[in-house]
This record gives sequence, C-alpha cells and structure tokens, in this order.
Amino acid sequence: MMVDSALAQVGKNLNEAMRILGDGQRESEPGTERQRLSRTSIPGPLQGDGQDVAAILHLVHHLIHEDEESDDKPKQHRLQSVCEQGHMALLGHSLAAYISVLDRERLRKLTTRILSDTTLWLCRLFRYENASACFHEDDRDGLVKVCRLVINARYEEYASEGYAVLSSRQPVIYQSASCRPGLGQHVCGQLGLPLSSLCTVPCNTVFGSQHQMDVALLDKLIKEDIEAGKLPLLLVANAGTPGAGHTDKLARLKDLCEQHSMWLHVEGVNLATLALGQVTSAVLAAIRSDSMTLTPGQWLGLPAVTAVTLYRHEDPALSLAAGLTSSQPVEKLRALPLWLSLQHLGHNGIVQKIKHATALSQQLLQKLKTLSSIKTSVEDELASPVVLFKFSQDLSAAASNVGSAESYCVGEREVLDTFNRWLGEQLALCVHACGVEVVEVEDEGTCVRFSPLLTAAVLGTQQEDVEELLQKLTELLPVMNSTLCLRQEFREDSRRHTASLTYVDDLSWPGLGALRFEPQTEGMDESRRKQELRKINTELLKKLQELDTDIVFSAGPDFGQEEDCVFVGMVTDDVDVPQLVDTIAALGKDIEESGKLLENMTEVVRKGIMEAELKLQKASEEKLMEEGVMRQLPLVGSVLNWFSPVQSSMKGQTFNLAAGSLDSTETTYSTKAQTGRPSLQDTPTSSSKRPPGQRLFQRSGANSDSYSETSSIEQVESFSVSGSTLPPPSPLVPEEDTDQSHESAEEPQVSPEQMQNTQTAAEDASVERQPEGEEEVTQSGR
Repeated sequence: MMVDSALAQVGKNLNEAMRILGDGQRESEPGTERQRLSRTSIPGPLQGDGQDVAAILHLVHHLIHEDEESDDKPKQHRLQSVCEQGHMALLGHSLAAYISVLDRERLRKLTTRILSDTTLWLCRLFRYENASACFHEDDRDGLVKVCRLVINARYEEYASEGYAVLSSRQPVIYQSASCRPGLGQHVCGQLGLPLSSLCTVPCNTVFGSQHQMDVALLDKLIKEDIEAGKLPLLLVANAGTPGAGHTDKLARLKDLCEQHSMWLHVEGVNLATLALGQVTSAVLAAIRSDSMTLTPGQWLGLPAVTAVTLYRHEDPALSLAAGLTSSQPVEKLRALPLWLSLQHLGHNGIVQKIKHATALSQQLLQKLKTLSSIKTSVEDELASPVVLFKFSQDLSAAASNVGSAESYCVGEREVLDTFNRWLGEQLALCVHACGVEVVEVEDEGTCVRFSPLLTAAVLGTQQEDVEELLQKLTELLPVMNSTLCLRQEFREDSRRHTASLTYVDDLSWPGLGALRFEPQTEGMDESRRKQELRKINTELLKKLQELDTDIVFSAGPDFGQEEDCVFVGMVTDDVDVPQLVDTIAALGKDIEESGKLLENMTEVVRKGIMEAELKLQKASEEKLMEEGVMRQLPLVGSVLNWFSPVQSSMKGQTFNLAAGSLDSTETTYSTKAQTGRPSLQDTPTSSSKRPPGQRLFQRSGANSDSYSETSSIEQVESFSVSGSTLPPPSPLVPEEDTDQSHESAEEPQVSPEQMQNTQTAAEDASVERQPEGEEEVTQSGR
C-alpha cells in the first residue's frame, strides 16, 4: 500500500523529535556545549543563517531539563511517560497541521468523516446514544457553550435583542457546593451574566452523603426563584465530585429538571465507568442528562487530547449560534488526535484501561479498611474509582502511650489537617507512580486522594505500586500516632523551663512541636535582643542536628510565620520527652554562657595580661637580687652554680583565663589537683549510658548512670562530673606511714597516668606559665 511521502516524512520527523526530547537522550554531539550556551541568548536576536531541526530540538531538550542539570538533587522525570497510543495522539497534532493545507473540498470531506466517526464511537462507548459532540481545549468551555445554547432556546428574542431580553426574567444557573471551585464564576464571566445568576446548592447535612446535592433544598430554591420572577435555566450535577468522587442523585435531579423545564449537565470522573460492563445505578442515570463533559485524554493517558461535550439538541442552527458546532473545517480537526488514538486502542483496549484503574482503587480501599488509624470517605465501596482517606488518631494505641488520647492537643482539627498534609506529601514523594495528592474537602478537612482514572494511564501505575504505597503508609502511621500523643507531654515539659524555653504553638508544623530558647537580655535594646535570640537559636539548632539521634530538628517551614525556633519533627513512641526538653535547655544554656564568656574574654584577658606582666617583671627583679649579678654572666654563672648551687625560692606561675589572674602552681603539685577551679554547673543530663544500638533520647528500662553530653569538659571514665570539683586520682601518703611507703612523704611522686588525668582536667580552666629561666618545681620542701 502506497503512503504519501509527506505523511511518511511527518511520522519520521515526529519519531526523531521524540528520540531527541526523550529522557534517555543526553548530550551526544560535539556541538552540545555550544547549544547549551546559546540558550542564554533567548529571547535575543535570531541568528542570521538559522538552525537546523536537530539543533533546535536539542535546545528544547536542554530547556526542559535545565533545572535537573543545575541541581544536585536526585533527578525526577519532569515529562509524563508517553505510551504507544500517546504517540498516536502526538502524531494526530502533526497530521492536523498537514491536512489543513489540503484544498477546501477534500478538507471538508475528511474532517466530516473524522468528526462523525469520533462522535459515534464515543456515544456508543459511553452509552450516550443519539448525541452530538463538541471538542474543546478547555474542559469548561463545553458547559459555557451549552449554557449559551439553552439561553438561545429559552429566550426567543435573544438572537436579535441580545442581553436586553434577559432583564425581563433573570436566568439562574444552579450548581452543587461540591463542584470544582470557580466553575460557576467562569461560566457567568464568559456569558456576561451577573454573579446573582449563580445559585450554589448546599449538600446534604443530615441525611445521605455530605458531598451530594440536597435535592429537597434545590426544589425549594427553584420555586423561590420562580416566584421572584427569575427563570431557572440549567443545573450542573456531578458524577464524581472533584474532591471525594461522589455522585449526585442524578435520577431525582433529572426528574426535577423535567418538572421545571431545566437543562441537566453532568460532569465528573465517574463517567468513565459507563464504558464498563457493570455500572452502578447512580452513574448509569447520567445517560438521561441533556449533556455531559468527558475527558478521555486523562482517562486513557493521551497527551494534549481535547475534552468532549456530548449533548442532545435537534436544532443545528442554535448549536451553531452557541458555538457547539463550527462551519470551519479546520475547527473540526481538533478531533483528529482522539480519532487516531481510539482506533489504535480499540474498544477492548479502552475498557481494559478503565477497568485497570478501578481495580487499583478497590485494591487500595480493601487494605485501607484494615488500618485502624485510617478513615476512608467512599460513596460506593464496591465500584468507586476514587479513594479518599485521612489519618485519624488510633485511640487504642494512644491509650498505651504517654499522654491523653482525648486532650493531646489544642486545635485538633488544625493539627490533624497538618499531619494529613504531611502524610500526603510523603506518600507522593516516596511512591510517585501512584499519583496521590493532597486535597481540601469541605466537612472532611485535609485528605489524601487516590484517583487512578486521572493518573494511572500516564504514570503507568501497577498493583505493585499500590502495595508499595500501603507499605509506606503502614510505616508512617505508628510515627504519626506516637507524635500526636506526645505533643501534649512536650508542651507540658517545656513549661518546666519557662525561664529559658518558650513553647511555640504552631499548628501548621507536622511534628512534636517547636521551642525557642530565651536568653537573658536585660539592658539590651530591641535590635540587639533579636540579634542575640537569632544567634543562640541558630547555634542551638546546629548542635541538635549533630547529635546521634533519629529525631529531625529543623528551622521550620520555609514560609512559616515563626522564626528563630527549633522545630522537632516526627518521633517514635520510645522517645524520652523530658530528657529531650532538658537537653535542649542545657544546650541553650551552655551556648548562652559560652557567648557571655567570649564577650568578656577580651577585657578580662587584657587586664590579666597586664597584671601578669607586672608580676613576672617583679619576680625577675627578685631573682636577680637573690642570685646576684655574677650568676647572670654565662661562664661565671655556670662556675658559681657548680661550686655553690643556688636554692631558688621562686615558684611556678599559672595564668587563669577564666579569672584573668596569675596564680602559683605550688598547691597544684602538692595536692595533685588544681584549686581555684570554677565549679561545674549542674546541667541536666542529655544522655544516659546507652546499651549498644540504642539511640539518643530513647527510653531504656535499665537504670544507668547519666552523664552530660552538653558539658564542655572531656569525660573521663574514672571521674564523676556531678560534683563541683574533680577529686584526686589517688590519696596522698600520710606522714606516719613513711616507713611502709616506697616513696617519701616529703617527695611525692606523680605517675604519668595520674599526671595526664590531672592535666586534662586543668586545661579548660587555666594555662600554665612560669618565670623565664626557672626550672619546674616538682617536689615540695626544696
């Protein structure tokens, strides 16, 4: 069979373009670097000689993946996967441009055939017989054109008089409160109607589903509008609400519309199930409506395929006036991508895709019903293609945790919404193939929605992906339950440190809570106080993040209102909350005191050094007077010292940085411990001697000696840090025991190990200095 060479070239160019733009295609040509640099000139002047197709496609590829090449984060697929039938849809767009250049007669015949075939297939596929079709890019335009059709039909003089005839009887359009946001406003804006022409009907509040239109109340509203001289024009109903996927009582609504001569328009994702062999009665009632809007491109994973509005009306002139049909052949080419894709899939392929999506929903729903911490909101559990679920605290698990299950927090609704928002984000990030999303539903709050009819065909969702989603969900639920139970305990424990810690009540934070360390800022101005607050809390966050723990500490949400806080993330049920709060307070106190010490260090050290220099100068003069001038001469002094050794009375000196003073070292070496050392402050312990494998802040049943990880003193196993001073490593030998001792009491010897321990404890408080030329005194009594 011969194929037009131009058509073959179109297909070849499309394949080449898809190959270059595909995710697997990377920089394979030597001129790629030039192309990357050339993108910086856009939208600069055009190149004089132009570029070939391959170069332009490479440029488009780099623009698509520009953020992936510049970021160090893991790369994610920005483009949706395009299956084989998706390629047919893309080919349809290319062919539409090629066909548009045919002569007018051939174009008219071809477009008529394409439009009639596509309309017939859709009507039979979705059980909507004897209908016409309107193909439109914006899925809201079908409703706008249907409204214009009804206005032309109900107002006979509208074609000649225009909007002036509407003043006699104002038209009213009714929609459910569960309709997608902005739909009614868009329709009124496109038709030039005031917003008073839009009537939003509440959903059931006492009986039935909370997401279905209240039929009795609608009847009452219609009658009131008729009595007020208005004209009920059209009703927009849902076969699958955008949020929860619920279907209105379409049969009753159709009867009500016939009673008041109104037009019934239906839209929603559940209309896709009309193609299945078994359809619920609630959705099957949609075939009685006057019009319905379908989105087969989303259901079947077809890129850039138009939406379709099927309608029943016998007057083609009114349809033409409303814009539902067009006399321009090129307008009819909008159906070409769908025409190609439907033929490529076939009836069985279309039904199989929709059936696969509904099976995925049932698979997830059956497993969610076994989780006690998950609440589902599904209209028809046997055939619902949309699964809406949310986290709800497990009261049985909460009772076994620390805290009250009934009073775990203030603002329960806001906190649960925050946790569900975090849950949806984690699931979407970890199991991208499932396409779950976070939605805000009236009367339900924040929920997680799984709607495979809108995502499965594009993302290629399989049963394994649903199992992975369930596994991730079961991993997150215990953490969320424990965190929710421990929030109140975290709040109460923070009140024990009101002098230094402030609990920040941020309901938008999905975690244990937030704390702010409050330093002592008496006498500081406001700018200085804020600077000190930011500095200490930033350093506190850094130190907490360095701890060996599973808890995540952060600075809070990127666009949060609270600043200069430490936000504690999700925790498990074995977390010791009092120990956690005590550690945060102790670390903050250490940082504050270290800051004050550094601030005062310059002045203290300067004065201490000046005083030390005077003392050292005086000691040198005393040494000169005691030894004499002759002993200072190099050769003479050596001879004199050999014949008559001098007994120096000078002592070693040590400079105390904390006190800024020069002290004697005589006491240090006579008692083997440095005196005058400032007392260690009693800081709350931040850790305990944990068994191997136990992380920080985890509860342990065994009693263990605690130690402070926040202290700046190096820990020595043989020393206790709870006292104010370090005890000597070994007792001194008494004088009366000199006969039994191997060492004389007058000449106590210090072992290397003891000397090392003593020096380790003394290094943080002082720096040892001695007069020039004096030997270190290691024995007493000389």
